[in-house]
Amino acid sequence: MENGYVILGIVALLFICMYGYAYASVVLEKIQEKKLKKIELKKEQLLLEEKILKQKSREEKIGQLNKRSQEIKLELERLEQKKQEREMKNLKIS
Repeated sequence: MENGYVILGIVALLFICMYGYAYASVVLEKIQEKKLKKIELKKEQLLLEEKILKQKSREEKIGQLNKRSQEIKLELERLEQKKQEREMKNLKIS
C-alpha cells in the first residue's frame, strides 16, 4: 500500500510537470508579446516626438523666412520712397 501512494504521487507529479511545461510556453509567449508591445509603443512615441520636433523646426524656419521677407519688403519700399523723393527733387530743380 505504501508503494501505491509513492507511485500515485509520482504519476501526479508527472502530470503536474507536463501541465506546467505546456503552460510555461503560453506564459513566455504572453510575456514576449507584452515586451514587444512596450517596444512598439516606445518606437511610436519616439517617432511622434521626432515629428513634433521637426514640425517646430519647420515653423521656426518659416517664421524666420517670413520675417526676412518682411524686412526685404520694407527695405524695398524705403528705397522706392527715396527714389521718388529724388525724382521729385529733380523735377523741382528742372
